[in-house]
Amino acid sequence: MDVIEALKRGRWFAALDPALAEALVAAGRTRALDEGQWIYSEGDAEPGLCLVVDGVLRLEASAGLERGVLIGLVGPGQAIGQSRRFGGGRRIVTASAQRPAHVLLVPDAALPAIADRAPGVWAAVIALLYDQLDAAVHAAALNLGLNPRQRIAARLAQLADEEGVVPATQTDLAEMCGLSRKSASGHILALARREWVVPLYRSLLVTDRAALRAFAGI
Repeated sequence: MDVIEALKRGRWFAALDPALAEALVAAGRTRALDEGQWIYSEGDAEPGLCLVVDGVLRLEASAGLERGVLIGLVGPGQAIGQSRRFGGGRRIVTASAQRPAHVLLVPDAALPAIADRAPGVWAAVIALLYDQLDAAVHAAALNLGLNPRQRIAARLAQLADEEGVVPATQTDLAEMCGLSRKSASGHILALARREWVVPLYRSLLVTDRAALRAFAGI
C-alpha cells in the first residue's frame, strides 16, 4: 500500500510540502480497522492526527450523558485531529470505522520532532484545525437554515464520493440532519423519484450531484 499516494486524494495532505508529507507518514503508524472498531473516544487525553488511507470513519459527539450523535463521515485522504501546541486538549469527538478502513495515526508527541526537519508542520496543523472548524460551522448552518428535504439533499451532495456513493445508511443520514428515520426516508424517496439519488443496501448512490446542490441552494 502506497500510503502517501493514497492520502494525496485529500486536499489538505495533497497541499503539503513533500518533505513534510514523508515526515508525517514516517512518524505515524498505519492501523487496520474492522467495521465498528473505535480509534479513540471523546474525552481521551492524548490528541494527535488521524488520516484516512482508505475506508470511511464516523465521527460522533455526545448529546447528553447517555447519547452520542453522528455528526459526520470522513473518507479517503481526509484528516482530523489537533495538537496541544495550539491549545488543543482532549479529543472532541469519538472516531470509529463506518466501514473497514486503514488509518495513519500521528501522535501529538511526534510533531515537535517533525518540526525540526519540516517547520511547516505547525502551519499545516493550523490549516487542518481551520478546515475542521469550517466544516462544523457550515454543517450547523445547513441544519439551522434549510428545510428537512434540503438538508438531506445537501448532505447527500457533500458525502458522495467520486463515484457518487454515499457510505451511509438512511438512519445515518437522518441522524446527521436531525430528523427521524421515517421522515428522512420519505425525503430520500422524493429525491429518488426525481432521479437524483438511488437508495441501496446500507448506502446511497447520487446520480445528479448538481441537481441536489441546486435544490439545497449550496
